[in-house]
Amino acid sequence: MITASSPTRHTSAGPSVGTWQRDLAEAYSRPEDLLEALGLDPALLTAAAQGAHARFRLRVPRSFVARMRRGDPADPLLRQVLPLGVELDPAAGFGPDPLTETAAGRVPGLLQKYRGRALLLTTGACAVHCRYCFRREFPYGDHVSSAGLASALATLAADPSIDEVILSGGDPLSLSDARLREITDALARIPHLRRLRVHTRQPIVLPSRVDAGLLAWLAGLPWPRVMVVHANHPAEIDVEVEASLERLRGAGVQLLNQSVLLRGVNDSIETLAALSVRLFEAGVLPYYLHLLDRVSGAAHFEVPQARALELAQGLATRLPGYLVPRLVREIPGALSKVALTPRP
Repeated sequence: MITASSPTRHTSAGPSVGTWQRDLAEAYSRPEDLLEALGLDPALLTAAAQGAHARFRLRVPRSFVARMRRGDPADPLLRQVLPLGVELDPAAGFGPDPLTETAAGRVPGLLQKYRGRALLLTTGACAVHCRYCFRREFPYGDHVSSAGLASALATLAADPSIDEVILSGGDPLSLSDARLREITDALARIPHLRRLRVHTRQPIVLPSRVDAGLLAWLAGLPWPRVMVVHANHPAEIDVEVEASLERLRGAGVQLLNQSVLLRGVNDSIETLAALSVRLFEAGVLPYYLHLLDRVSGAAHFEVPQARALELAQGLATRLPGYLVPRLVREIPGALSKVALTPRP
């Protein structure tokens, strides 16, 4: 019988070498096993839900599952990862490429949506498969390759208007430390690059990834170190996550968080306020609260914009300004993310 085990406690020095790879290999990949581990009725896995799983497969680390409430099919962490039959229902306005990212490609593996910065797709792999992911149908096979990376690096080197690179994916921390070092060593040879940003969910869902090797890579970077993590609910931040974030801060990393507003997960003032407070206690500043990108299969997560503005107003009246994330929507072709501001 497969069960959700409690996460291993590590010392302040961080996980041992190889721990995160083992944790990743042991992640749940079968909905049946996940339901059994949480003491949930296997009837939740309907034929339609199996179809949703076949289209976008489950993957969730055991340490993340250990933070879920047993016996609760509405647990907000479970809701983010469990395939549901409703994902197969057609929804007007939802499609496979909601941000028209394929049109934003400079060359394979390099996306540029906004002036001065570009996004380098380093891998299609993630430690967790979030059901609302706007890249759940992205054609990574057309963008992630050694040849594509070489072309992307050459394009960056030839364009002095780009002074910031964002490592993305997938999740860039799915790569080995050696591979990350190869990529950033190549970027360091481009003189006009002034900033490097890493977008990752792994310190939240797979805290063992923040080990001595990763910290050594970060310490060797020639730029200010900025990492944008992704937590949607305060229950995602337990003592293991706190420790991973503390290790990152100890390496001089500036930590920001971006969340997605999700129906049934964090669409209440109480939950969003608790998330901001929990993040700050862990040394992370709230950065963005995104309206859902309208990707196929995620319509059941959408929160109407009017409700989102109400929530933003409620947060602004409850929390100090530095704990209130900016409510934004990404609109294809816009020159920046579009900030949504509640009326006074």
